[in-house]
Amino acid sequence: MPARIFLAIAAFLFAGTGAQQPPVDIDPPLWVVRDADTTVYLFGSIHWLKPGLGWFDDAVRDAFVSSDMLVLETVNVDAATARRVQDRVGTLADGPSLPDRLPPEYRPKLAAAIAEQGYPAGALDRTKPWLAATTLSTLPLQRAGYDPAMGVETVLTNAAQAAGKPVTGLEERAQQLGYFDALPQDAQIAMLKVQLDGMDRATTSTDEVLAAWGRGDVAAMGRIVARDQHASSAAFTESVITKRNRRWAGWIVERMRRPGVVFMAVGVGHLTGGDTVQRELARRGVKVERVAY
Repeated sequence: MPARIFLAIAAFLFAGTGAQQPPVDIDPPLWVVRDADTTVYLFGSIHWLKPGLGWFDDAVRDAFVSSDMLVLETVNVDAATARRVQDRVGTLADGPSLPDRLPPEYRPKLAAAIAEQGYPAGALDRTKPWLAATTLSTLPLQRAGYDPAMGVETVLTNAAQAAGKPVTGLEERAQQLGYFDALPQDAQIAMLKVQLDGMDRATTSTDEVLAAWGRGDVAAMGRIVARDQHASSAAFTESVITKRNRRWAGWIVERMRRPGVVFMAVGVGHLTGGDTVQRELARRGVKVERVAY
């Protein structure tokens, strides 16, 4: 899955949406694992959204309201803290600059992308390739009106805090970024090359995934995720997707030993496609059902 999909599984286009208009009703997929005294809901998160999408209603809201706690990939932090962690993990302390790490034919593409997005020349010189890829993926979304404040994690966190529900993360923020940072250099370069090759199509995959998400089309999401993972490296898929899905499935199995109701939201790319959390749970003998609504 290219970096633009990791951060840009992020927006559902709705032309003409305004704050004064009623939300557009969409019905993203929701799954559930349950036994006699424990229920874990699984919801595919969209990290960035535009205003005006009515996803937090019906069965999704009912499941959230019934829950004792909210579980996310990582707990939201303030922007300054997020930037400090990002810079600590994603900055090149020494060695060749980012342009010098790229094949010669990609150096003009990098310079053009930096200039087009309004950064000064050399702004990413000391940035690691994985962070450069994700950085270049987000500004087009911002310019198109996509907003992390409208995203699933932010909406759910605000609702949990208002309801007095505890919010916990499966990973610390530095740990999450560390999965990218630990990728071999060639895999990181591959991420950046995919991003630079697709700058003119910066929101295409996002639009496709979100359209499918909004209509609850798991098969379509799976095809899109599989296509984009194919464009990336095997190392990326194994480290950032597959291994984390195994760990999260293990967390669910362990949590099922204690009573209660949990609402768990992770990136929708972890719940659709090939090696999903649900498939890993099935391998462990745990039944996962899709919630009909």
